[in-house]
Formats: sequence, C-alpha cells, structure tokens
Amino acid sequence: MFEPQRTINCKGMLLDLEEPRIMGILNVTPDSFYDGGRYEEESTLLKQAEKMIMEGVDIIDIGGMSSRPGAGIISVDEELKRTIPAIETIASNFPELIISIDTIRSQVALKAIEAGAHMVNDISAGQLDEKMYEVVAQMNVPYILMHMQGEPANMQKDPQYEDVVQEVLDFFIKETGKLRELGVKDIILDPGFGFGKTVSHNFQLLKNLEVFQILDCPVLTGVSRKSMINKVLKIKPEEALNGTTALHMVALLNGSKLFRVHDVKEAKQTIQLWQALDNA
Repeated sequence: MFEPQRTINCKGMLLDLEEPRIMGILNVTPDSFYDGGRYEEESTLLKQAEKMIMEGVDIIDIGGMSSRPGAGIISVDEELKRTIPAIETIASNFPELIISIDTIRSQVALKAIEAGAHMVNDISAGQLDEKMYEVVAQMNVPYILMHMQGEPANMQKDPQYEDVVQEVLDFFIKETGKLRELGVKDIILDPGFGFGKTVSHNFQLLKNLEVFQILDCPVLTGVSRKSMINKVLKIKPEEALNGTTALHMVALLNGSKLFRVHDVKEAKQTIQLWQALDNA
C-alpha cells in the first residue's frame, strides 16, 4: 500500500497528517449553498472561528466567492473586500491557527498569504488563472489541487467521462508534474466531488480514493452536505449531516487524510471512531 507524505509545511507551521485533519469551511459570501450570509459580520466571523477551534478544527478555509453549481464570477475587488479583512481578523485573534484561502485567482491568493493565510485552496487547479502556480511556488505554501470539469456556472449541465477515476488521476499526474517543476513541495489532491460530476461519478471517486495515493500526496475529501448526499436521500443540505458523516467514514477507510467540512465536531467524532477501529 502506498503511503503519501505525512507532513505539510504551512509557512513554518508543520501539519502532521499521521492522523486525519479537519478543514472548517468559513464562507464570507452572501450566496453559498449552505452557509451563505452567515459570517459577513466580524463578530459572527470570530464566534464561528472560535466554535470550530473549540471543536477541534485544524485549518479554517476562507472563501469569498461561491462555487455552488450555477454560481457566477464576482470581481477581484469584491473578492478581496470580502476575504482580506476576514483573514486579517482571524489571523490576529488566533495566531496559532492555519488559515487557507479558497480562491481561483492568483492575485487574491497573493494578497491573502500576505494578510496571514498559510495555504491556497483552488477549485480550478490553475486552469482559470495561468499565474496561480507561479504565485504558490513563489510564496512557498501548500496547494490544494482540485479537479473540476468546466466552471461553476456550467459544470453540472451534463458532465461526461469515459472513466472518471482514470481521467481525474491522469489530470492529477499532469498537474502535479507542473507544480513539482516549479518547486511546489506540498500538494494536496481533491477529486472535486460535485464539481462537474454526476452522483454516480462522485460515488465512483469515493469508492476508489485509494488510487490517488500513488502520487504521494495527501487526499482531501469535500462532501459536506453536498448534492451527492441530498439527491440520493431526497433531502435538503440542512438535513444532510448524517449522510455527510456516513461518507466521511467511507473516505477514512479509503485513505483520505483531510476533510473539508461545515460541521467540525461531528467530523472529529467520525475520525475518533475510525481511529478506534483502526487500532482494534
């Protein structure tokens, strides 16, 4: 069995991936599919960050532009206006916390890192901004490389694959090669559940997560309250916590080391139960 790298260097803070870690979602957007508009005020932002820290979060991922299916692209200025103050506020109040910037833009990534972010989470894998890889290499930060077919505005229109697992793997092989050539050391792979995939595609990827470990990169799973749960169970995102937990356990059994979640406490408990199973 392949063993991906076990630590990532977040601007001098080492994150040990010997045990699975939790990335908490903190969207400073008015229109995200689950938590849009909840954390636009500084007081609610800090309260939510503190709550996630108390529940055991390892990374907080701050995003200023919704990537839900059908979402449009906002201006760079608007994205900066939403994210940079949020990063500065959280970094100054919680200096030991690892902060991720969720963006498709190199300009936003650069400003966010300068403001206190430690890593970049890019749903477009550099496909929408040719300078993104260069900025990540220049700033020497970890990079979450996510697979997406199309763009948020059109990705769910009619996604097609001959073999979704093989095609996502081939994409990762190609793009990690480019990043390594530029000197990016810490790459995290995200198969992109719900980003240009049908429900069937999503479950094929989840079932075969172990395949991606051949690239010696940790794998991130982002299924929290997504449509792959809601469509199967015929429920709304607000009702999808139980389904999220079930899929987190599947991902743990298939080697995932990072989990991007809305609900930190429940994800932490799932990891603890998996550890008990693993140690039995």
